[in-house]
Amino acid sequence: MGKKVKWSWSSALIGAATATATTAFIFGRPKDPSFHLLNIKPTSVKLNLPVLHTDLILTVHVTNPNIVPIQYSSSSMSIFYHGSLLGTAKVEAGSQPAMSCRMLKLPARLDGLKLTHQRLFSDVKRREMVLDAVVDIEGIAKVLWWAHKFNVHVDSRLIVDPLFLDVIEQESKSILKFFLLERSRLEG
Repeated sequence: MGKKVKWSWSSALIGAATATATTAFIFGRPKDPSFHLLNIKPTSVKLNLPVLHTDLILTVHVTNPNIVPIQYSSSSMSIFYHGSLLGTAKVEAGSQPAMSCRMLKLPARLDGLKLTHQRLFSDVKRREMVLDAVVDIEGIAKVLWWAHKFNVHVDSRLIVDPLFLDVIEQESKSILKFFLLERSRLEG
């Protein structure tokens, strides 16, 4: 017959701890959040020929796919038209629960859209205007007593109808980086 195996509580505890840590690593590893522009609503338009100034509200759908809630600081999104800075949108500081979706309303100001810009006329005629948006958001994700600083860099390319400000198409890429913080730095 076979050898008799002796049961060991320490081996069982080490095996359970290893299985728990492996599961937490697989399911708890950080995932990139997603950002989708849903709506652009003009709030004011000021025409000072040949320049157009516009205030807008951008409605953005944000998804936090991670298993921990996050807190983030205020930031500013830069909006570009053919490589030239067109305006900015303000991202207020806030938080988002774990594995959740949220709608953010971002006030934006587009300054100095020159109506004499040759590309603008062709874009209005085609009813497609390509905009690029860039934002860096910093924050903290906290699990029990451990806090992790993170930085999310988002690049978006938007195709917008310049007459009705409808979002026709968009592509967003986000890069998430986590950094380990000491507990004393958070409490201070």
